[in-house]
Amino acid sequence: MKLVIAVIHNRDKGRVVDALLESNFKFTQVASTGGFLREGNTTLLIGVDDDLLEPLLSLLEQNCRTREQFVNPLPPDTAPIGSFLPTPISVEVGGAVVFVLPVEQFVRF
Repeated sequence: MKLVIAVIHNRDKGRVVDALLESNFKFTQVASTGGFLREGNTTLLIGVDDDLLEPLLSLLEQNCRTREQFVNPLPPDTAPIGSFLPTPISVEVGGAVVFVLPVEQFVRF
């Protein structure tokens, strides 16, 4: 058995959750915030048998999309008043960051 921790962008949450429910995966979702852009994410905790790991990873890959977003390199509160604000830069956001951990014991009460 494995514990899959998937951090996904909030824009992908609805699509991923629907696909997980349709495929009968059980999961817990936790609201989270990314450290780089400080935007909303959803962290999914999914317990899965070893033989279902590849279908789960495929489902996540199919339903999490990356997209381009423009951001300011410096937050407005760090720039001195009256200073020149730099041109926004393009960054890739979205997709999924997935951690797969072995589970030594699973108990349901």
